[in-house]
Amino acid sequence: MELRPTRVEDAEGVADLQRECFPEPFPADQLFQPKHILSHLAKFPEAQWVVTDGEVVVASCTNMLVSSQAFDDHWSWEKTTGGLALGHHNQEGTVLYGVDISVHPRARRLGLARRLYQARLDWASQNGKSYGTVCRLPGFHSSGFSSPVVYVEAAVRSEVSDPVLTPLLALGLHWEGVVEDYMEDEESGNAGAILKWKA
Repeated sequence: MELRPTRVEDAEGVADLQRECFPEPFPADQLFQPKHILSHLAKFPEAQWVVTDGEVVVASCTNMLVSSQAFDDHWSWEKTTGGLALGHHNQEGTVLYGVDISVHPRARRLGLARRLYQARLDWASQNGKSYGTVCRLPGFHSSGFSSPVVYVEAAVRSEVSDPVLTPLLALGLHWEGVVEDYMEDEESGNAGAILKWKA
């Protein structure tokens, strides 16, 4: 499987991958369409990547630049990104913001997410940026914990394992808190864990 920069001709494949990765109850209107992928490539082509298996896109990641202040304010996904077309991308920003990462269910546990994250961290290091994201908490919904904050604190202490947060902590990202009402995401209790990395 090949990791490479996203191309214009990948737009349909990346959009198709979204629904495979984020089935209901994740809202369909929060998924990228081909026009959004083309917008990302027009704004910031140097930091969008896919993994392909032959001609098929099996994993992708979407990124943008934000200012340190914008990241530290910990806004909602919509306010931070400016929407699906990434209208708030700031070419002068100092934080590479991880907007999305998607791996096809049939291609999971092959290390593809780790490869995409390493591409992000390598780019940030090479370009003098830090890396930040707010990650989903898909394990919260069925965890029995009283709130996303309590759940994340347990995951940070390795008392529970979340399928998204736990691997990111293992990559060396540092937990900095929880954003309540980050996005409409029932599985995550509408919250996300703030993670940051600096070379």
